[in-house]
Amino acid sequence: MKELSRLLRYARPYLAALAVSAILMSIVGMSQAMILRLIPLVFDRVLDPNKPDTPAKLFSIPHTHFTVYLQDLFPATVHNIWTIVAFSLIACFLAKGLSDYAGNYLVNYAGISAVNDLRQEVFDRVLHQDAHFFEDHTTGQIMSSIMNDIDRIQVSTSTMLADWLRQFFTALFTLLFIVSVNWKLSLISLLIVPVVAVLTTRLGRRIRKTTRQVQDRTASLNQILQETISGHQVVKSFGAEDFESKRFRLASARWKSGNLKYTAHQALASPIIELFGAFTVLMLLYLARQQAKHTGMTAGDFTAFVVALVMLYEPIKRLTNIHNIFQQGLGAAQTVFRYLDTQPDVMDAPDAKELARLEDSIRFRKVVFCYPGAPDRCILDGVDLEVKAGEIVAVVGPSGAGKTTLVNLVPRFYDVTAGAIQIDGIDLRDYKLSSLRENISIVSQETFLFNDTVFDNIAYGKPDAKEEEVIAAAKTALADEFIERLPDGYRTVIGERGVKLSGGQRQRLAIARALLKNAPILILDEATSHLDSESERLVQAALTELMKKRTVLVIAHRLSTVRDASRIVVLDQGHIVETGTHEELLAGRGLYRHLYELQFAGTSAG
Repeated sequence: MKELSRLLRYARPYLAALAVSAILMSIVGMSQAMILRLIPLVFDRVLDPNKPDTPAKLFSIPHTHFTVYLQDLFPATVHNIWTIVAFSLIACFLAKGLSDYAGNYLVNYAGISAVNDLRQEVFDRVLHQDAHFFEDHTTGQIMSSIMNDIDRIQVSTSTMLADWLRQFFTALFTLLFIVSVNWKLSLISLLIVPVVAVLTTRLGRRIRKTTRQVQDRTASLNQILQETISGHQVVKSFGAEDFESKRFRLASARWKSGNLKYTAHQALASPIIELFGAFTVLMLLYLARQQAKHTGMTAGDFTAFVVALVMLYEPIKRLTNIHNIFQQGLGAAQTVFRYLDTQPDVMDAPDAKELARLEDSIRFRKVVFCYPGAPDRCILDGVDLEVKAGEIVAVVGPSGAGKTTLVNLVPRFYDVTAGAIQIDGIDLRDYKLSSLRENISIVSQETFLFNDTVFDNIAYGKPDAKEEEVIAAAKTALADEFIERLPDGYRTVIGERGVKLSGGQRQRLAIARALLKNAPILILDEATSHLDSESERLVQAALTELMKKRTVLVIAHRLSTVRDASRIVVLDQGHIVETGTHEELLAGRGLYRHLYELQFAGTSAG
């Protein structure tokens, strides 16, 4: 009920459409009952030519001014029973068809709209989660929830809801018709309802459990698919096609097993209901035959009763199947609501203020940081560092020293475990996240570009940028020349992650994007580490332009790229072990000189 009540909250803006749909579906049920009401007329009047064709006797209506008026207005219709039945059938089917169409559309409009709102809320919540969330959830899991799980909810809340309303009102009015024909036999026919209710409840629990398993296995399939496609070059380079194929086959087999288990549970309800229904119909046929002998039940009434009874079991069976499918939606809702209930660790403080622009300095005060998954091993331990406005500070050190972690704390991708980071004397956590990140541009070694045009990728940080601004940023980043050679220039779509461009071209687009954003704080995370010498020369020239009049934190693997830094900070095992200029650190005999000599000798520092 908790998941159901939460789902219903998303339907509140569309209650009017649902209410109208319910009214229209009730007309569908009434039309069905009216068609059943015509069956005795067909058997007892139309098919018996010896019966009188008088309207007053036909409908047991005494002569009144109204009936006389009808006879004068529609003499053929009133006096011809065949015409009455024909027009009544047409009217019933027309009303049923139009109401079914409009009601089905409205309930799907409400359901799809509500689920679309839910999907947007989940996407927004995921989008605002911090880095810990993405470390704990794989891309496949997140995609599976946002797409597959919400699709299951959509089927339950729109398609199945429309069918539920249709079947509910059909069953209700069919039951009322059966009661009106013979209430004693109707009570006997309801004996199956408690059995159906118990079976449906028990099967529903199993179905929800198996549905959750299937959704988890679908997420695993999505994860393998996403990894294999994204890393197709690695797969090919290691000749791992057979391995990936086997991995996918095993995951598919688990998915198949779960689906078959779910299908077995879902399919079990229908034959059980039909079996109980068959016994009930046989018993009712026998009793109805006795009733016909002793109460004068006409052949038309008897036929209508049996037809209605058979028709009643169809919506009951459909309602059972709909309940089972609805359990799938509730199972999917559990996972979706877990995402909505996950609160990010990094959030705005209630009284957070705007950061206008860096004026004085960025200050690390005894900063300690441990990843939540390994709280006993801190990546940073007591870091003290001040970066003055306009200063270029390079952070170097062996692999695993905590360089990237240190700079990732500035835009609050993570929050410090202890200590504080201040901008202009105010703790980062006291600034609004949006204003803090507006003041920071990042160019990393793993440049991420979108499957969009060159223009839109450069303008990503400033969507309202004018064309001349984008071109100016590209020229400053030394990217304009290669962009003009592309098939459609700035309107060329560059593929997923910029796959149609070289590494150096992607980096220069990232630099152009950072230039256009024009943030006062710049973070460069090994921005040239994967480039060849020619690309590195061009990118380094572009970076020189980007760093002008900005406060810069540079992480560099190649120490030759940080010679001109205002200061170089050497980090080792979470501690700052050396600070100074390139010449000062080389003059000493510390870690920096050791790393420099290793690189000069052609050996990687790790």
